[in-house]
Amino acid sequence: MQVATPLSDALGRYLDLTSEQMKLTASNMANVDTPGFKTQGFDFEQEFARQLQSGADAVDLAQAQEVDGLVARPDGNNVSMDREGMQLAKSQLQFRMGVELLKHEFSSVMSAIHAEAK
Repeated sequence: MQVATPLSDALGRYLDLTSEQMKLTASNMANVDTPGFKTQGFDFEQEFARQLQSGADAVDLAQAQEVDGLVARPDGNNVSMDREGMQLAKSQLQFRMGVELLKHEFSSVMSAIHAEAK
């Protein structure tokens, strides 16, 4: 039996998107010394809103794009380890928050199930 609520589904998408952001950040960091590499990213809030509106059955990956406004080195690479470190920290905090909210949601569901048994 699968127990899901609209909130738990939304939080699942939130965690998936946060995980995608961390993977993208790790890729940017891994390519810091690759000549010509351009930093990839996406607008988290806009992407999350898009995924929530796409329906319960749709599972989309975020559409990564080149990040504008970064200074390129002479070799054409524009990865900033400072930016990526901040992005990784932000994503980790978002993920932890999503996990805590999901735990709370499941705790509420379990309380409702146990209340029915009494």
